[in-house]
Amino acid sequence: MILYEYPLNERIRTLLRLEDLFARFDHFASQSGALEHHVALTSLFEILEVASRADLKSDLLQELERQKQSLGAFRGNPQVSAAALDQVLDRIDAAAQDLVATTGKTGQHIRDNEWLMSIRNRVGIAGGTCEFDLPSYHAWMNRANESRQQDIAGWIAPFRPLRNSLAIVLQLLRESAHHSMVSTQQGSYQQALGGRTFHMLQIRVDPATGAIPEISANKYMLWIRFTAQGGDLRPRPFDGSVEFELSLCNL
Repeated sequence: MILYEYPLNERIRTLLRLEDLFARFDHFASQSGALEHHVALTSLFEILEVASRADLKSDLLQELERQKQSLGAFRGNPQVSAAALDQVLDRIDAAAQDLVATTGKTGQHIRDNEWLMSIRNRVGIAGGTCEFDLPSYHAWMNRANESRQQDIAGWIAPFRPLRNSLAIVLQLLRESAHHSMVSTQQGSYQQALGGRTFHMLQIRVDPATGAIPEISANKYMLWIRFTAQGGDLRPRPFDGSVEFELSLCNL
């Protein structure tokens, strides 16, 4: 099954983008080649841009505190494992403490590094990081792999509290999902939400169907239109029935 996740507010949209960027960064930073480390560095610059939203840190702290209070209400419930609950609450506490301990604007250490900022300014130009444009970057790319990896690890480290916090929030959000199997005959689906507030929806589709969901939603209605790709990969309306799993997530 292919999982499609659709954020229903800007805060969750930002967290999903950061999660995707961190995953890409990890993949390329763990490799040993200079070109892979170039992609890791460009991913770091994208993380910096997305994470610079002024209220992101405070939003995460508020959400962690809200989840702590909500989960704390389950203490003493015989249907809830006390050990598992304590483990989750300890993770929330540790993430919140690490996030509070971070000072200054998120990613300020990158902005204060003139060499990194010179590279960031050239990344947006097609071919702008060629050796004749940035000889110092070319020299860095030709250092030993271990030296580059050490630098990259140091640059990403201050983002770890932010990443740990958003990982907890997204995990709790996904675990809140209400799953249902849905079938549509005309390649489109609508569902009234009745004014209920959801933060994200998930759609799981069998890739064998060739159906690709295009989603739009507000607090009153959910619309899903399925498309298919032809030989030129351009989306076209999907004809036929589609059975899929729909999950609504709400913190």
